[in-house]
Amino acid sequence: MTISRRHFLNGLVATGMLGTLSQTVLAEWPKKAFETENINDAVAALFTEIKEVDETVITITAPEIAENGAVVPVEVETNLPNVESIALIGDKNPKPLIAQFNFPDPENSIAWVKLRIKLGGTSNIVAIVKSNGKLYAVHKEVKVTIGGCGG
Repeated sequence: MTISRRHFLNGLVATGMLGTLSQTVLAEWPKKAFETENINDAVAALFTEIKEVDETVITITAPEIAENGAVVPVEVETNLPNVESIALIGDKNPKPLIAQFNFPDPENSIAWVKLRIKLGGTSNIVAIVKSNGKLYAVHKEVKVTIGGCGG
C-alpha cells in the first residue's frame, strides 16, 4: 500500500492536534475528585465553600423511582448568571463524583446538562453549580429498585 505525501502530512497534522487537545483536556481533569470514595472528600477536592439554595435557582429533574440504577436520566438547569461549572455527585456510589461540566465562556453559555447516570442504590443526587465565583448546591433523592454500581 502506498500513501501519498498529502495523506501522510494530513495524518501528521491531525495526530499533532489530537496530542495537543488531549494534553489540554487532561490538564483540567479533576483526577483526585474522581478517585475519592466519599462525598465529603469529592466535594473538598472540587470546591471550598457551598451555599445551599432552594430549587427555584437550580432544578434537578430525575425520576423519584428508578427501575434500573445503571441508567438514571438526570437533567440539571439553572437561571443563575455566569455559570462556570456544574458537578453531579451520587452519595451512595463507590466513587461519588459522577461528572463535572466546565463552561469555558460563562457569559455566553447555557447552564444546562442532561445525561444518564449510574447509581449504586437509593441515593441523593447532588448538583453543585459554580456561578460568579460562588457555589450553590441542591439535592434530590432517587430510589433505585435494581442496583447499578456494584449491585
